[in-house]
Amino acid sequence: MIDEQTDKPHSSFWKELPILLGVAILVAVLVRAFVLQTFFIPSPSMENTLKIDDRVLVNKLVYDFRSPHRGEVVVFKAPTEWSGNPDGEDFIKRVIGVGGDHVVCCDADRLVINGKPIDEPYIFPGNKPADQEFDITVPNGRLWVMGDHRQASGDSLEHWQQSNQNIDSATIPVDQVVGRAFTVFWPVNRATWLTVPKTFDGVPNP
Repeated sequence: MIDEQTDKPHSSFWKELPILLGVAILVAVLVRAFVLQTFFIPSPSMENTLKIDDRVLVNKLVYDFRSPHRGEVVVFKAPTEWSGNPDGEDFIKRVIGVGGDHVVCCDADRLVINGKPIDEPYIFPGNKPADQEFDITVPNGRLWVMGDHRQASGDSLEHWQQSNQNIDSATIPVDQVVGRAFTVFWPVNRATWLTVPKTFDGVPNP
């Protein structure tokens, strides 16, 4: 009798194990699809904030409740004319202007957003805020995004130049944003939070 009672818990465990594994896999799939996802950095366009082969964690849920904010680092589905890939490709950039913002370059080597010059300490050393002057207003429902390594980034400014200053070609729709990158988690020695720089705090609404 003692042997039979001892065997029951083991038997029950092995019967329940496939169910537990199935639940764990389902939870992981749901989290990846709707809440969090990891992305690796394939290019130098966001250096030195993000370096090649860094891994970031992206919150995919946050923009279901609000729109992206200036200064946030976002992952988005790049337009085909940006990536050249008809199957779609994920890009990562920093939001500089949101719908209605008036963004101008430059005032003493600083971008000006809605009349306020901003310092950008995250820009790659030696880069200017932009390689040419521009004066744009971001359409509602779209974002003006730029890489922190301005000389190595295919971003809103580059596509504004290439499209003969077509603002729709230069901006991305908010509904194409996958989520907000909020932390670098790999490699461990570069682990850090991707917070919004304080320079954006004083930017007035348009």
